[in-house]
Amino acid sequence: MAVHKLILDDVFDNVLCTLIAIHCTLEDYRLAYLLNKELKIKLARRIDDLDLNNGKSNYSIFEWEDKKHLTTWNLVSNSCKTEVFQEVSFGSLFDNQEKIIKTTHLIPEYKRVNFFLKIENEFSLSREKYIIDSILKISQIATAYSIDINQLKSKDNLIFS
Repeated sequence: MAVHKLILDDVFDNVLCTLIAIHCTLEDYRLAYLLNKELKIKLARRIDDLDLNNGKSNYSIFEWEDKKHLTTWNLVSNSCKTEVFQEVSFGSLFDNQEKIIKTTHLIPEYKRVNFFLKIENEFSLSREKYIIDSILKISQIATAYSIDINQLKSKDNLIFS
């Protein structure tokens, strides 16, 4: 009997997508609303957040499937803040626990990015530039730019389904 071996090392090599980094101080729902208004899309909050590390970090995610153009749009937060109890020892008989806030990032290489807009369909360079220019028209957004997904070390975190 023949043995068949499947190699899944290059999962992301065949996926055509555009990744746009967004820097802003807006809440996730407000940013989704402004992007919907400016880009004429329909991002809606998914029922479940993006869960990494078995519930230790959750990232808000908005999604829209454009059936007309066979495109999926995802807006995902890059940071997650969680409360963690850390033991503090003062050299006394009693140890105290101190509550600290720990921040984790979906894409650690881009810690200063607040949100990522992932579009699962490869656009022409002019269409991508148009999308970025439209995002930059929103006054509350400091900057937005495209990222090459193939150069990310943690690109596996961008697989949402």
